[in-house]
Amino acid sequence: MGQMGFFDVTNRYAGLDAKADPLVKLAKVVPWEDFRPRLEAIWRGSSAERRSKSGRTPWDAVVMVKMIVLCALYTLSDEQVEYQARDRLSFMRFLGLGLGLGLEDRVPDATTVWLYREQLVRAGAVEDLFAQFDGYLRDQGFLAMGGQMIDASIVPVPKQRNSREENAAIKAGGTPKDWDDTLARRRQKDTDARWTKKHGKSHFGYKNHVCVDRRHKLIRRYEVTDAAVHDSQVMEVVLDDTNTASEVWADSAYRSAETEEKLADRGLRSRIHRKAHRNRPLGEHEKKGNRTRSKVRARVEHIFGAQTNDMGGTLVRSIGLVRAKARIGLKTLAYNMRRAVHLTGMNRAPAPA
Repeated sequence: MGQMGFFDVTNRYAGLDAKADPLVKLAKVVPWEDFRPRLEAIWRGSSAERRSKSGRTPWDAVVMVKMIVLCALYTLSDEQVEYQARDRLSFMRFLGLGLGLGLEDRVPDATTVWLYREQLVRAGAVEDLFAQFDGYLRDQGFLAMGGQMIDASIVPVPKQRNSREENAAIKAGGTPKDWDDTLARRRQKDTDARWTKKHGKSHFGYKNHVCVDRRHKLIRRYEVTDAAVHDSQVMEVVLDDTNTASEVWADSAYRSAETEEKLADRGLRSRIHRKAHRNRPLGEHEKKGNRTRSKVRARVEHIFGAQTNDMGGTLVRSIGLVRAKARIGLKTLAYNMRRAVHLTGMNRAPAPA
């Protein structure tokens, strides 16, 4: 077998283009260079702070953020994204890497990806990147319009096999007495995640609370909590006051007299599902109203479905709420990037369903 030449690579890329490589569109639509100043401020610091220029040259900020986004986009581990970046031509082209042996074609290894992401976590920069990209979308004309849909989705983490005594200590805000003596064990325990029940099934992990605009189906606000937090407790946090319409859709878990009053105080119109109570079932008129609301509210379920089915799932394998917030935030950002590709490729903005 001969060595692959320039024209061979070009032909391979042409074949990918014929199959509508989605990463080509993602590379064009997202303003990657706009992220550079913020990322370099975190990852490199100012030149005055660098006491020495010796040692390996820092990785390019755009290459690193693209690697991190690929992890979120396809639910890849750091080891997997390193392998795929070495193996797949589509990943190489997206990252701007070639098949050469020069420094410009080096692929960041798994440890490097982890370290760069950790610095984002410590700097709390994921929320900044999300807000920056949302601002870019608004500048492109994709304003929050048509009202907003509120919902929450459980984000699972690996289950903890703890004893009842250990769980009791964690819920009380403490640490089981034996864990501090075994640091290796302590590092593997997520004491921030919680259990909750949904449709009769138990789930362990966190919740991603989102606010989605009806017009463009983009996530405008999000908040991450442990899974035991009730959906309605976070509603005020994720409400988007910039939406050009006043309607708010949500399922019946959000409905209460207090919620209705708070929405009215903010000049918002409730389109929250009505719920039945003991000895007071819903009437036909109320059921019909819920069915009408469902036709709109169902759009938010499409987002969770896309993250679960098209983006490889939502399982988080990091430890602790801080890292979970970053991972979920990156997943949310990656969804908006995919959605922006779809919206940009349309002749006009999609009308409300």
